[in-house]
Amino acid sequence: MKTLMTGNEAVARGVYEAGAQFAAAYPGTPSTEILETLAKYDKKDILAEWAPNEKAALESALGASLAGVRSFVSMKCVGVNACADPFMCFSYTGCEAGLVIAVADEPGQQSSGQSAQDDRTYFKHARYPFFAPADSQEALDMAKEAFKISEQADSPVAIHMTTRVCHSKCVVETGEREVPAQRPYHKNAAKYIPLPAHSPAMVKHSYQKLEDLKPYTETTRFNREEMHDTRIGIVCSGCSYYFAKEVFGDNASYYKVGFVNPLPVESIRKFAAKVEKLYVVEETDPLIENELKLNGIECIGKELLPQTGELLPDVIRECLLGQKPAKVNVDEKKILSRPPAFCAGCPHRGVFYTLAKMKNIMVSSDIGCYSLSPVEPYYVGDTGICMGSSISIGHGFQQVMNKTGGKMRAVAVLGDSTFFHTGINSLIDVAYNQSNTVTIILDNRITGMTGHQENPGSGFTAQGDAAPEADIPAICHALHIDHVVTVNPNHLDEFQKALDEALALDEPSVIITRWPCALKKFSEENKKEFPQAFTARYEVDQDKCVGCKSCLKAGCPAIHFDVTKKKAAIGRECLGCSVCEQICPVKAIHEIAGKEA
Repeated sequence: MKTLMTGNEAVARGVYEAGAQFAAAYPGTPSTEILETLAKYDKKDILAEWAPNEKAALESALGASLAGVRSFVSMKCVGVNACADPFMCFSYTGCEAGLVIAVADEPGQQSSGQSAQDDRTYFKHARYPFFAPADSQEALDMAKEAFKISEQADSPVAIHMTTRVCHSKCVVETGEREVPAQRPYHKNAAKYIPLPAHSPAMVKHSYQKLEDLKPYTETTRFNREEMHDTRIGIVCSGCSYYFAKEVFGDNASYYKVGFVNPLPVESIRKFAAKVEKLYVVEETDPLIENELKLNGIECIGKELLPQTGELLPDVIRECLLGQKPAKVNVDEKKILSRPPAFCAGCPHRGVFYTLAKMKNIMVSSDIGCYSLSPVEPYYVGDTGICMGSSISIGHGFQQVMNKTGGKMRAVAVLGDSTFFHTGINSLIDVAYNQSNTVTIILDNRITGMTGHQENPGSGFTAQGDAAPEADIPAICHALHIDHVVTVNPNHLDEFQKALDEALALDEPSVIITRWPCALKKFSEENKKEFPQAFTARYEVDQDKCVGCKSCLKAGCPAIHFDVTKKKAAIGRECLGCSVCEQICPVKAIHEIAGKEA
């Protein structure tokens, strides 16, 4: 059957058709929709789970493989960092039933600003066989093939995705699901426990499997040449294939690499002999280029092409043909700066408005919607390195301040899902070493930034089953943090009081702000707990407004300022958080009865 699919949906379909029975992931753009799609299948066919982090996801997938069924994991580029320990080790141990890992890189850093890593280098370093699809059809086909290669090579196999492939759509030919028989479990300590006595054989296996796959890579249909004009030959992989074809069309010949490791060196060598000049077009590291050069194949790559960013057609056209893209003349003065902002009704607004007024604090933020804390109008986020780092960074900063007599205080801020991901470990560090770091956990009842995926604290699994909620206050108390308070972040006085009390302490403290994301689909439990949430709207009394712009400091997109009238106004997108009402010095903002008033 033919259907229109994104690359992410196609990977999920390939996993399903391959007969996988277990899948796990932690949500992260641009990979999130893979597991979301798998979660729509019947649980009798495939169990699809959101894990607290990528490490837990990958380890549980290996456990499923040991139990004898095909298993799957997906993650964004930096997720590989979070699961690096098992990721490397599994290359040595191998697996039982097929184990496939899809990793989505972002050469253009559309959402993963903290890293532009090329995980193909990681795969090479870990000695993983891996595929690189260029479109949705290949994503489906390669996902299915990856399970076969995994079982043939006794190795996890990776699928390297990029943003364009993940989110672009094309027509895909789907097939039927075929489920291999479950493999019986056999104890094998020498294979799965890397003690010094076992490790040498494991390392040898990690190299030998790639040697054994060399005949496959030279003959597989996923690696192919397309001969046209022989003056130019282009070796390319992933969506760079389509970018290059858009530029050169039939004025060049192509060798498309779909199965990248091990590289089909001899096939490319034969291709190179047929063309006058050979270019390697790949995002972003010169992985293929370097290997070709090491094997004595002359080629041109990063000498002309950039090593950062996407190799879009305009980039290739300018770098290889010297043709600069045509520019549209625009009056720069008419281009308005539109920094990203918290949504109307976002429960984080009051937190950062309050923190912005504080002096002598260092705010270590984290990865999530609250990554917007450094931008206007708050300007309070000092760091935002990686998942869970806010608490650890705050702890180290606070310990040095205390040791050297410094007066600044560290305030760490992170979300509920990020806390479950790796924040818990960092909070253990704070509790164990007793720094008086203030930790603020923004519990908006969902994994917000990646599109509202469930998490251990939301009460539901990826496939919609009710689940026990991880109790954040109880977790904090279990770590022997005595000062733990929960507040409504929309009540500025309540949050300010909690913050002042925490900053006055000479011990670890945690403030939990509990209010749902403004975009969240409410469960029945949410409706019972937050019956007044998003039921009101506010307006500005034009007679009382003095045009002081204090309300703009809330950073709410529902608030507008008329520069002609010098008056503020609130649009119908208001969701009634009431922060603007509380900060207006002349009390010109008041509630309208009923959200639709």
